[in-house]
Amino acid sequence: MRRLAFRLLSVAMALSALAVVPPGTASADPGPAAAPVPLTGAQLAASWAGPLSTRGRYVVDASGNRFKLRSGNWSGAQGTWQGSGSTTDPANNQAGQVSYNLPLGLDRAPLAEILAGFHSLGLNSVRLPFADAMIRDTTVVPDAAVAANPQLRGSTPLQVYDAVVAALTADGFAVILNNHTTTYRFCCGLDGNERWNSSQSTGQWVEDWLFMANRYRANQRVVGADLRNEVRRDVWDDPNWGMGDGHDEYAAFEEAGNRILQADPDLLIIMEGINWQGIPLAGLPHGRPMLKPVATLSNTLIDSGKLVYSAHFYAYTGSANTGASSGMGATGDPRYQDLTPEQLAAVVDEEALFVTRSGQHFTAPVWISEFGAGGRGSTDAKEHAWLDDFTAILAAHDTDFAVWPLVGWHNGGVPQDSWALLHYDRAGRRLSIEDPGDWRADAWNRLVTAPSYTGPVPEAPRWNLLDLDHTDQNVSRHMLALPDWSSGNRKGDCPDGQRLIGLGRSDSRGLCTDAGQPAAGPGEWVTVTDERYVTDGDWASGYNKLQCPAGHLAVGYGVHNNAMASLLCAPAATALPATARVLWFEHGDNRPPASTGADSAASDWAPGYYKGQCASGEYVAGVAMTWRWLHGGVPDALLCRPVA
Repeated sequence: MRRLAFRLLSVAMALSALAVVPPGTASADPGPAAAPVPLTGAQLAASWAGPLSTRGRYVVDASGNRFKLRSGNWSGAQGTWQGSGSTTDPANNQAGQVSYNLPLGLDRAPLAEILAGFHSLGLNSVRLPFADAMIRDTTVVPDAAVAANPQLRGSTPLQVYDAVVAALTADGFAVILNNHTTTYRFCCGLDGNERWNSSQSTGQWVEDWLFMANRYRANQRVVGADLRNEVRRDVWDDPNWGMGDGHDEYAAFEEAGNRILQADPDLLIIMEGINWQGIPLAGLPHGRPMLKPVATLSNTLIDSGKLVYSAHFYAYTGSANTGASSGMGATGDPRYQDLTPEQLAAVVDEEALFVTRSGQHFTAPVWISEFGAGGRGSTDAKEHAWLDDFTAILAAHDTDFAVWPLVGWHNGGVPQDSWALLHYDRAGRRLSIEDPGDWRADAWNRLVTAPSYTGPVPEAPRWNLLDLDHTDQNVSRHMLALPDWSSGNRKGDCPDGQRLIGLGRSDSRGLCTDAGQPAAGPGEWVTVTDERYVTDGDWASGYNKLQCPAGHLAVGYGVHNNAMASLLCAPAATALPATARVLWFEHGDNRPPASTGADSAASDWAPGYYKGQCASGEYVAGVAMTWRWLHGGVPDALLCRPVA
């Protein structure tokens, strides 16, 4: 216990130095942690109401109260077959557990008993993996696969999944749908499930998600769409973030997220970062980017209060270590379990938790949707220390989490998958992490019962990035319902309720916000392509100008190549002040100082290019550009006016 107390103190000190502990959160208590007090289904159901959304770094319920995702993964519907031999031979399935492509344990314990086990762990939500193959699988499950739940006999895997979702949500749990795999093959490396479009097209993947969103739309305790699990390299190609090709996770996830929100505007859209790039051989570039690309290219959804990012951490993997112990894929790169508590805290912040910093274009909740360790029988001292350290980081940072996995099998008290928190034998007898002999119990209980922010979460200004590097980015519901507003040009518009506040020079990036946003007024939105509204003086002599009509705010822009081609302007409900200032940025950045920590000024939303950004109490009323001096028609100046 003294070793654990020292490590917890070290982690807390490291987090404090990194300034990742939010105000009002307590650092981890090094004393023994009691098991969580279970809630009944009725108590859990009464404690929150859907749909969920986000405010800054927090997930909130329908009343605006913080809803911390204390989750676990109920695996099995993604498949357990490991790729060779009979699919029903235990030797060919993960940990000898044949799931029959259903959530594990339905052959061993009634649904109500399994859910009671989830309550005993202190959970309020469940990540429920599925394979795309499940959607089209018309096979009737064997009676033996649902022996403890005879009401499910004669069902297909999808119908069983339906019943599990219904039981979970009726018992008060929030359910996050997780597209884990394409086929039923599990798991990992080169298994045909590397990307969202491995073994299928991106179009098919999006259609599958629309099917799932529509299927559960009436159930407001189905709260999230976790778009894809552990995107990684296949034999020939890496996934990327923002290159605009068929392997661009950033673009594919944004397309899918916006299509899902058009079908069901209540769902959280959960995006995991890139799990692996490169060939894991010494001398070749390789690594685990996770959420690092989000720092300069974050996603923007049509409903900006619906985005959650996620990441996975396991002791035996590392920032540049696949986790392979020998053979192909094994390298000498450090594993997470090799790091000191201070190093681990710094890496977890760099790869994931930085996203929760307030007031930036990337600010969003981060859900650690997988972590875990082997329990009973494990003697790996490094893994033991890692779990202590890692759960201390999550507790100190008040981070949303989901442990992997929840359910496994045991024989005479010996787990087949020691990573599971709950095990069931053939007679339905449960073995829990809370029963004597599981070394993980203290770390788990400390995490689940750690002090957390509770109650109402104040509204905070939102900042969102527009990226026209390769294609349009139309994220206004209002404009999506109308014809193309700038034909022949790449164009982007802000989410409804936000305005354009900044532009990058030469890279077609833009920045939107709702900080101090005046209410939208009646009337047509105007596309400006010339100087007809420059009627109150020449504010950029010798330059071409696009200027909104009086009483209108810029809410979008169009470019041809990288030259300014159009400005989209929306009416405000009240008169706007006519005072103005001209903000030039053709020779350097001209943004609010990064020291303010807000206004998205501490993050680079157009790396490598000059940027102009009006203050948070202003709006863009016009843009100046020129084709002289080889400027190429890119933005050189903004006309900034106060919103009040």
